[in-house]
Amino acid sequence: MNHSEVGGFILEGVSHSPELQIPLLIVFTIMYILTALGNLGMILLIVFSSHLHTPMYFFLSNLSMVDFGYSSTTTPKVIAGFLIKENVISYHACASQMFFFLVFASMENIILALMAYDRYAAVCKPLHYTTTMTASVCVYLVLGSYIYALVNSSVLIVNTFTLSFCGPNVVHHFFCDIPAVMVLSCSDKHVNEMVMIFISSFNVFCALCVVLISYLFIFVSIFKMHSSKGYQRALSTCTSHLTAVSIFYGTVIFMYLQPSASHSMDTDKIASIFYAMVIPMLNPVVYSLRNKEVKSALRKVLEKIKSSQGFNTFGCTTS
Repeated sequence: MNHSEVGGFILEGVSHSPELQIPLLIVFTIMYILTALGNLGMILLIVFSSHLHTPMYFFLSNLSMVDFGYSSTTTPKVIAGFLIKENVISYHACASQMFFFLVFASMENIILALMAYDRYAAVCKPLHYTTTMTASVCVYLVLGSYIYALVNSSVLIVNTFTLSFCGPNVVHHFFCDIPAVMVLSCSDKHVNEMVMIFISSFNVFCALCVVLISYLFIFVSIFKMHSSKGYQRALSTCTSHLTAVSIFYGTVIFMYLQPSASHSMDTDKIASIFYAMVIPMLNPVVYSLRNKEVKSALRKVLEKIKSSQGFNTFGCTTS
C-alpha cells in the first residue's frame, strides 16, 4: 500500500436531502433485514432438506452466502451514514471494505456462470449429468472460484491503493468503490485505470460467455423437442436467471468498463444500489421461491414447525 497524506475518507452517502434521511434509513434497514432473512433462510433450508442436496442447490446456497456477504459489506455502513452527520471511514477500513466487496462481487459473477453451466449439463447432457457434476467437482469449482476471487480482489486493491491520495478526501459514493476512490488520486492513474478496465472486462466477458453459450445450447436442445411444453420449459428455466444476470452484468459493465473521468457519480450510486442491495435481496425470490422443489421443502419445514408446536401445546395441556 502506498503511504498517503490522506488518513481517511468521508463517504458522501446516498442523499444530502434532510427530509429523505429517515425514509431512506427505514427503506435500507428493511432491505437489509429482508436480504439477511432470505439468504440465510435459503441456506438453512437447503442444508436441512436432503432432497435439495444437488449441484444446483449447492451453487444456490453459495450464491445466498455470497449475496449476504455482498450486502453486508455496504448496507450497514450506509445505514450508519443516515445516523451520523459525517460518515468517516479510515484509509485501511476503506481498503478492507473495497476488498471484501470485490471478493463477493467476483464470486457472484463466477457462481452465476457456474449455475448456467449446471443447467446446461442437466438439460443438454442429462445421461451424463450425475457423472459430470459430482459432489467433488462442485466443491472444487466453488473452492477454485473463491481462490480466484481473492487473488483478483487483491490485485485490484493493490492497483488502486498504490496511487497517492493527497487532495480532497470526499468519496462521492455511499461506499468505497474503485471508480469513486480512484478519481480522488492526485497521481497519474491512466495505467491503473487501464488495469482495472482490463481485469473487469476479462472477468465479465468470460463469465458472460459461459452464461450466454450455456443458455444458447439449452434453448436449442429444448426447441428440438417440437412441443409447446419445451418452449414453456425454456422460459421457466431461463427467464428469471437471465433477468437477474442482465441486471447484474448491465450495472457492472456500466460501472467498471469506462474511465473514471467519464463517470457520473450520482448515476453510479443508483446503479450500485441495484447490484449491491436490490439484487442480493431479490435473488432468493428470483432463483428459489419460484421453484417448486424449494416451495415443497419450505412447506414441509413449516408443517414440521406447526406439528411440533401442536405437540408441545398438547403435552402442556395434558400435563
